[in-house]
Amino acid sequence: MDLRHTMKGRRALAAVAITTGLLLTVSGCGGGDGGDKPSGTSTSQSSKGGGNKPQASSTPSQETALAEVKGGDITLTVTSAVRDQGGYVTLSGKVTNGGGQFWIASNWRGDERELSGNGASLAGASLIDSKGKKKYLVLRDTQGRCLCTKFDGGGVEAGQSADWFAQFPAPPADTTNVDFQVGSMPPASIQISDGE
Repeated sequence: MDLRHTMKGRRALAAVAITTGLLLTVSGCGGGDGGDKPSGTSTSQSSKGGGNKPQASSTPSQETALAEVKGGDITLTVTSAVRDQGGYVTLSGKVTNGGGQFWIASNWRGDERELSGNGASLAGASLIDSKGKKKYLVLRDTQGRCLCTKFDGGGVEAGQSADWFAQFPAPPADTTNVDFQVGSMPPASIQISDGE
């Protein structure tokens, strides 16, 4: 009976996460910033070494972002990290391909070899709780598919952005600061807020 209630809760949480992602997508369409290209405000902050080495940006751009990190032409922005009453944390944000070629999200998927349903997704993302010395992985459903975004077409077109979300088990209530990491991107330090 407990397993059934747990699965109902997970399904409800997945529905909430998907709805949140859709709302973020709809609200992002009304921006009207007048350009199709990402803002070039961070070019003056690039490191002197150059190259494709991942870099963490010290100032978030555009929306009220919790964190923003760069790796080569890819910019990952975290706009929300909410803990809910069911013991989960849902992160959401945007990934932007600032390069001239299609970006394939293959190194962001999980390490599972027996599952094919996670393809180009955030299945390999994790939350690091330094205080509690724990690493939290993206939740999976009963078929092993991640409770996270799966990128249409396997990635993001050049000059385009895509919204994303990922759901994790929540760290203890007194832990509010964690690091979010996916693929070869540098860790993004974020603060978890409590949901309603």
